[in-house]
Order: sequence, then C-alpha cells, then structure tokens
Amino acid sequence: MSLKRSAEQSHRRKSDPYRSAISMLTFYINRAGKHLSDTDRSRLEKAKDELRKLFRRESSKSAR
Repeated sequence: MSLKRSAEQSHRRKSDPYRSAISMLTFYINRAGKHLSDTDRSRLEKAKDELRKLFRRESSKSAR
C-alpha cells in the first residue's frame, strides 16, 4: 500500500509510521466532512483496516 510506504519513508513525521498513516486517512475523512459519500467513507475506513493488518495492529473495534 502506497500510504504505508509513504508513512515509513517520511522524515517529517513526529510519530511512528502507523500513527502517521492512520492520521493521514483520518484527516482526509474529517476534511471532506459531509461532502464525502458513504461509498468513499466506507472505502477509506476499509483502508484503515488494511493498514492495521499491514502494521500488525489490532482494530480499535476489537480492543473494546
């Protein structure tokens, strides 16, 4: 996934690559706000799940 690669190669990030990548997606979702279609929002949430798999992290849903 290019977002994972981008986060890992960045020299400007302040946190670990996983948090940086999730933050990028969250920022995009929040920035789009109401103008983001349900389809696109769903696709971006699935991208977060894929990042969790790539970085071998637990889903926040299963941590509850």
